[in-house]
Amino acid sequence: MAEHCCEHNSPPVTQIRNLSRYRRILWIALVLNAAMFAVELISGYRSGSLSLQADAIDFAGDAMNYGVSLAVLSAALSWRARAAQLKALSMMAFGLFVLGRAIWASLGGGTPDAATMGVVGALALTTNVAVAWMLYAFREGDANMRSVWLCSRNDAIGNIAVMGAALGVLGTGTAWPDLAVAAVMSSLALWGGWQVLRQTRGELLADAAARSAH
Repeated sequence: MAEHCCEHNSPPVTQIRNLSRYRRILWIALVLNAAMFAVELISGYRSGSLSLQADAIDFAGDAMNYGVSLAVLSAALSWRARAAQLKALSMMAFGLFVLGRAIWASLGGGTPDAATMGVVGALALTTNVAVAWMLYAFREGDANMRSVWLCSRNDAIGNIAVMGAALGVLGTGTAWPDLAVAAVMSSLALWGGWQVLRQTRGELLADAAARSAH
């Protein structure tokens, strides 16, 4: 889920074996996640599924995570922290938007298309499994490399939740399963973003103190 994908501490280049392969896999993962973000966002909007839109937050967060990892593999701590802040604020803004829509829809929204939810959820699950498989070789690396792998592995839970919501919508003929999953996933995105903001604030303060000491 999104809160598991907020690690942003990139290791020095010298600590990564097969750097070129790792960088290439990150690019592939970034493209796949950005594409799935667009697919889920559009499909969620057209099908009326807020859980698909909420799951899109994970793909957006992952794409930004991979982008940050690529851009700051050897950057200073302050730059990594600022990049993480931007990612966290973006995730929180989108999470708040979807959560607000879920609350509004609970007051009298329509029933989403269960078939679209199921198909797109299965496609999202396939994408995350493929990315996790590509990153499997780096799962025992440092904290950042391990978090990148765990990110895709854990996001599969969100995809399964969307597929479960699709079954719930199909079985009940109501939007409540979709709204419940959307609310939970959006809340997790908000919590994860807040945790990152707290962490980056501490990192920036520590970095400023270190600079002033020199």
